[in-house]
Amino acid sequence: MSEASDARKIEVGHEMITAWNAMDWDAAAALMTEDAVLHSMMIDPIVGRDAIHKRISGLGALASSIDLQVRNMGVINGTLYMERLDTFVCNGKPGAAPVCGALEFEGDKIKVWREYYDRHHLLSEMGVVQDFDSATR
Repeated sequence: MSEASDARKIEVGHEMITAWNAMDWDAAAALMTEDAVLHSMMIDPIVGRDAIHKRISGLGALASSIDLQVRNMGVINGTLYMERLDTFVCNGKPGAAPVCGALEFEGDKIKVWREYYDRHHLLSEMGVVQDFDSATR
């Protein structure tokens, strides 16, 4: 399988943001390889497209709206990096959290997606008392 161009990786990054903003979890999962890894760095990784779909759709069920606002995006040494401000409404409570993501590719699919953010801040902004990690596994 040939390596995707930097331009294609950026295009896939934008497709992922569009899917999240539309809360279209099928479209988001379709951008990942069958054995993809989603790793929010402060918790255990989620492995496999189906498990990732379950995780993100479960997280999405907590929100009535999501708006991932990309501040910077670019490819360095083959990895796509995204700096974002993720805004959302969860349980009627608006919130926001700054996030950085690093996406590795296999062909033009996302193989590994690492997310870096302050988890305590995110949970507080979401108004979540129990960590959603246990609720979405």
